[in-house]
Amino acid sequence: MIAGIASLVFVPLLAIAMIHVMWAFGSTWPTHDQKNLARTVLGYRDVERMPSRLLSALVAVFTLTAGIWALSLSGTEQDPVLVGGGILLGLIFLARGIAGYTSWWRNLTPQEPFATFDKKFYAPLCIGIGLGFLFLTFWRFQ
Repeated sequence: MIAGIASLVFVPLLAIAMIHVMWAFGSTWPTHDQKNLARTVLGYRDVERMPSRLLSALVAVFTLTAGIWALSLSGTEQDPVLVGGGILLGLIFLARGIAGYTSWWRNLTPQEPFATFDKKFYAPLCIGIGLGFLFLTFWRFQ
């Protein structure tokens, strides 16, 4: 069961990392240009283009690292760094997910289609990943 939950956290993070690698190489998938991609995945007011390719590559590395961290939490070793990192990652993803439903976040990221995708997909996914990290971390104390 624990390995299954770790996989449910890892797989979307792997997919997100792979998409960021594509963007790091200049892809505009799933849209046809930088402006529409930025409006779809960033959503900031008056956004015209994606951040640098280097930043996309860094996000890919950090996202993949988070996914591997989730898999590591399915082990049995009682490493305080692993546990602390799991709690931190869980809280970060949970905070991002909850923020997606606040008026502050909506004022910061009003651009469509991001605003709609965020409420329907991005924020719930972040909440799920955050809860997954917290579950994986706290089950170790059983």
